[in-house]
Amino acid sequence: MHIVLVEPEIPQNTGNIARTCAATGMRLHLIEPLGFSLEDRYLKRAGLDYWPMARVRVHASFEDFCAAFVRMGGGRMYFASTKAPRAYTRAAYRAGDALVFGRETRGLPETLLARHWEDCVRIPMMPGARSLNLSNSVAVLAYEALRQQGFPGLQSEGRLTGREEPDGAWVDYQF
Repeated sequence: MHIVLVEPEIPQNTGNIARTCAATGMRLHLIEPLGFSLEDRYLKRAGLDYWPMARVRVHASFEDFCAAFVRMGGGRMYFASTKAPRAYTRAAYRAGDALVFGRETRGLPETLLARHWEDCVRIPMMPGARSLNLSNSVAVLAYEALRQQGFPGLQSEGRLTGREEPDGAWVDYQF
């Protein structure tokens, strides 16, 4: 699957999203212009040591991305917007699909949304709430898409390490 950020503005959000993509195996596509440099320390710090695992590609325009997506044999594109007509849980996501997100300050252009109206999805929120943080929105949609596919290639179960914790490291609250 693919995560597409159209003209992202905040490096910390993009760093967090790169980390999510690295942890899920999703490809990250960044559509220029970017509101930061890919060398930005905040971007790198938010992505921590996951940058080498992230598959990131920069495209000069949304049209360039679309052409590349077709060449990659990409699937359907879903456009995340607070203006969308249906909840993200009502879409049927498949391998090869792309989840497209807009700028933090303005979202995706309405002309783009209108052209792809049947493929627009939203995260339900309280009336009057403007939007969620971009990196949170990406995580919500990404994990729903992966859940629908049975979390392909992802480790679903963890285990304890047996590591000794120093005294006082954790507080066990009694409720």
